Amino acid sequence: MTDGTKSRRVDIDPSLLPTFLAVVQQRTVSAAALTLNISQPAVTARINRLEESVGVALFERSVRGVEPTAAARRLEGYARSIQSLLDQAATSVNTQTEALGALSIVASTTIAGHVLPSLLARFRARYSQVPLSLTVANTKDVIAAIKQRQHHLGLVEGHGRAAGVRLVPFVDDELVPMIGRATRHTFARTSDLASLALLWRERGSGTRAVLARAFRDAGLPSKPRPTDIVLGSTEAIIGAAAAGLGVAFLSRWSARAQINSGGLRPIPGLDFVVRRSFRWAMPAGGLSPSAARFHAVASESPPSHVA
Repeated sequence: MTDGTKSRRVDIDPSLLPTFLAVVQQRTVSAAALTLNISQPAVTARINRLEESVGVALFERSVRGVEPTAAARRLEGYARSIQSLLDQAATSVNTQTEALGALSIVASTTIAGHVLPSLLARFRARYSQVPLSLTVANTKDVIAAIKQRQHHLGLVEGHGRAAGVRLVPFVDDELVPMIGRATRHTFARTSDLASLALLWRERGSGTRAVLARAFRDAGLPSKPRPTDIVLGSTEAIIGAAAAGLGVAFLSRWSARAQINSGGLRPIPGLDFVVRRSFRWAMPAGGLSPSAARFHAVASESPPSHVA
């Protein structure tokens, strides 16, 4: 080399990469530990070892959690590629994927319809022999089913905690107020929402719980009024809004399709968006082999509603 020095060789232990990716995604050591089913000190020790290997800090620590550095962002893409290649290699040399056992997933409506299909396709491409099933239920019933171990893995909307079930953030979402294409109303303030009927999901729905909290914070009624309508599915709410029966709060994941189809439109002049998270619902005792593989595949490259 021209300056007479040698480049420092970097040896990265691939076994540290799942921990690194979990921390990047979860933004806290505690959440990453829950996802990986290991202790927080173990997560910290693995990240410290990886930082020593690469010779740079990968996270900026604060009381609110951790934030990936620029170096971590560069490493993230390589880490996901390496994990994907390792999974493909394992699948290629191990044809006994039936040993993983069947995979039964239960998820709330929006997740089942708009988030899971691409993930299931990605999982099936690698583990073609694993029997798959997906049950759709509201958030309350998803949590109950996971607690009772009726399914291996769940996904829910909005909940932060539930006794006997581990709830771990997966991807973010927003609920957008929309009305039928032919509905004519002009809004200037959030309080103007009170002038229209609102379309609510049934009790036990994660969407309803999230909206109730957001409405309460905004000074709006936090439960259905006599002029509101309660409906038992997202599809029913979409149909009611398209017919001009009220305001539908739809996930970003499904709103784009409704806008493109021309049936619904965002409320003009109204800036009121409700943010929430989709969360994994995991049994307290840990994941089955097939559920653990699915979780790993989904976490490699989480989907996005803007993709």
